[in-house]
Amino acid sequence: MKNRLTYIAALFIGTQFMGACKKDLDVNPRERILESNYYKTPEQAFSSLISVYDQFGNQSGGYLTKLNIFSSGSDDHYAGGDSPSDLGDLQAMNNYTVSSLSGAPSYLWSKGFTGAYRANVFLQKVAEIQMDASTKNRYIAEAKALRAVFYFDLVRIFKNIPLILKPVEANDWYNVLQVPPADVYKQIEQDLKEAIPNLPVTVPRTTEGGRLTQGAAHALLGKVYLWQEKFAEAATEFADVNGPSPGTTPSKYGYTLMSKFEDLYKLANKFNTESILEISYNSTSNMGWGNVGSGEGNVAGIMSGPRNYNILIPDKAPDYVSGWSVMPFTKEFFDLIHFDPRNKATVANLDSLEKAGIVTYKHANDNTGYFVEKYAGRVSTKANSGQLELNFPYNLYEIRLADTYLMEAEAVLKSGGAVGAGSRAYATLNAVRARVGLKPVDVTMDNIMKERRIELAAEGQRWFDLVRWGLAPAKLAFKGFTPGKNETLPIPNAELNNTKIIQSKEWGGTK
Repeated sequence: MKNRLTYIAALFIGTQFMGACKKDLDVNPRERILESNYYKTPEQAFSSLISVYDQFGNQSGGYLTKLNIFSSGSDDHYAGGDSPSDLGDLQAMNNYTVSSLSGAPSYLWSKGFTGAYRANVFLQKVAEIQMDASTKNRYIAEAKALRAVFYFDLVRIFKNIPLILKPVEANDWYNVLQVPPADVYKQIEQDLKEAIPNLPVTVPRTTEGGRLTQGAAHALLGKVYLWQEKFAEAATEFADVNGPSPGTTPSKYGYTLMSKFEDLYKLANKFNTESILEISYNSTSNMGWGNVGSGEGNVAGIMSGPRNYNILIPDKAPDYVSGWSVMPFTKEFFDLIHFDPRNKATVANLDSLEKAGIVTYKHANDNTGYFVEKYAGRVSTKANSGQLELNFPYNLYEIRLADTYLMEAEAVLKSGGAVGAGSRAYATLNAVRARVGLKPVDVTMDNIMKERRIELAAEGQRWFDLVRWGLAPAKLAFKGFTPGKNETLPIPNAELNNTKIIQSKEWGGTK
């Protein structure tokens, strides 16, 4: 779905607050397509919509992604890298030395507000385009749902943020004010509710995989409710997504668990029956070292691979690409998953391979010997052109069905609903376990939390779960997590200069 569009250069933003990147502005004026000459045709409407989707999977020029930032801050991973000073923005998240001057907050703020800005421009301009009414309504619904995605991340990560619902004129850039988080959540809910009726129930996988559907919007709304502890409302949304018979028959959106857990991570299974919201990457964009973040390859493949990987016995060694040793699993997590059926598809066990004399690799920073298998870069999946190591085509799940099954069980439990054998909560929790051959367990928070940690490992959920459950201070104390502070990130310093934006109290401000 992602596709860099040259016309975005003409949506002149000028300040970091609105997220413009230098690479978007360094264009030949003779080739630039001006905004005043755009938004005339249905094709241009579609291209504009795709530019909003594009920001959903944005990766920074410094190799930062939402996935590696919050994985580095979780108890499942270390930042890793070659040394304690390598990839400093991830180290700062790992050690909780992040500040308003750090790169991670700046990237996440820019990513979110650039996405919201593009959605706002689209929603303002699409009304001028003569096109099929039902198609236009679908496009508007997709843009509103995407705006909800961006604001959901922004309010969870920073808490005190502006709520901008139309393009801001240049003379007003420095007068934007923050609003209470409750106002942001209210708008997110409104955008999703307005979007749902005009979104398709399903989309064809091969031609429209990755575009938003009614099921995806309901799942997002359920997560928004869950984060606000509106448990009954969340349970209702997840029940709609999961269908009347979780674990046995597909829902009305066609969602059903993949029969084999390991098949979730095979390239042939992009946009599968378990995928609800998926970030799309490809191997054909020719991203190189000089333009990291501008192409469509997934940098997670090279970043998470073992450093200086060397095969000693070819017929016994996986064909991993030598990488940067980012996001190694902690020993605690490996001990938890070691005897679980999902271990092999989740963990690349270089410790075991090295001890068996099959491979060698560099024991880099925070090495445990346990790397991410789910999207490990391999020789067999490298691109055929461009900088091969940067153009891996693995997609990433933002939401998948096992996730919504487990969230429904949690929402039902916390809303006081039925959780015994035969109940929906019991069915959703244990369908995830049954898929990998595990016996049923009772619906308790301990069991739900353990299942989420193992099932969704290295998929970017753990840090947010710990914060939502109030467990981050205890679980992340060994990394330096400060209660009442590190549940959010600081507003970037550049956004405070010459603006009316105020730093949050947790980070020394007054907001």
